Amino acid sequence: MSDPRVAAIPVADCGEPLVDVRGNLLVDDRRSDPAGAFAHLRQGVLDRLLHAQSLLPTGLRLLFIEGYRPPDLQRRYFEEYADELRAANPTWTQDQVHEAASRYVSPPEIAPHSAGAAVDLTLVNADGIELDMGTRVNASPEESDGACYTHAASIRSQARMNRATLAAALTAAGLVNYATEWWHWSHGDRYWALMTNQPSALYARHP
Repeated sequence: MSDPRVAAIPVADCGEPLVDVRGNLLVDDRRSDPAGAFAHLRQGVLDRLLHAQSLLPTGLRLLFIEGYRPPDLQRRYFEEYADELRAANPTWTQDQVHEAASRYVSPPEIAPHSAGAAVDLTLVNADGIELDMGTRVNASPEESDGACYTHAASIRSQARMNRATLAAALTAAGLVNYATEWWHWSHGDRYWALMTNQPSALYARHP
């Protein structure tokens, strides 16, 4: 996300509202907040998730974990992770810290979550049990030794197959993956625009 090409993408907000996904998708509360902001997405992103869910093999469902993230919360997440990296790598420059932090938490000024364009999710079976995806959702590169990267070679074959199942449905529905986080998918943000050669993003950061 620290790639200057992402920040250079213009934004022409299409005006779609943030909508509550609860009642439409299975929602986990591990990232919940008192206002319920986490359970919101732009309407177009929710529509694509519902389409993706319809493409999954019988017995599988999406488990929604986090969508919209208020800018202040995004900034706190980024700064806290940057502080962890700075403490663990005291010789790093500020640019090195910023670039490394951006692998895992988007810089606040371009964060897809703060535009209501990104979702963190996984797969569950018919009993609501999460499938083996190789790491937990939100595992950092340091914690997982890089296994959080979508195409990590170190994960088990079953986890690789499960990631491929998730990716096939979401890609067919028009979402793109952030390759350092298998669980992070988006549509309409600057990163999506860059990856799909669109002239502009559809969703600006939401207040």
